[in-house]
Amino acid sequence: QVQLQESGPGLVNPSQTLSLTCTVTGDSITTKYSYWTWIRQAPRKGAEWIGYISYVGSTGYTPSLESRTTISRDTSKNQITLQLRSVTPEDTAVYYCARRQGSPSPSASWSNYDYRGQGTQVTVSS
Repeated sequence: QVQLQESGPGLVNPSQTLSLTCTVTGDSITTKYSYWTWIRQAPRKGAEWIGYISYVGSTGYTPSLESRTTISRDTSKNQITLQLRSVTPEDTAVYYCARRQGSPSPSASWSNYDYRGQGTQVTVSS
């Protein structure tokens, strides 16, 4: 059984860096053709695809967030991390990590992901 668990601070001050970790169990993040993705959903908005890191460590980001985003991994811990810099209240959302098999194409449709975490609420506020 593959499980993903997001963790990180629930409250971040404006202009600071949001850092979240996704711990994966039941599968290796280096499994071929797996793409580990971050998606967020803000109140009253649709889900937004943030980016991914692949099984070989390559990354891709949505253009609107690319300049502020870094997705990385720790293969020894089987973890994926998200860093979002210079946050504003507009970054307040529930953040999810999810696994997609076979394609890194940007998608916020949950039907494209076979596993996802329960999500973690992040609020940007002073």
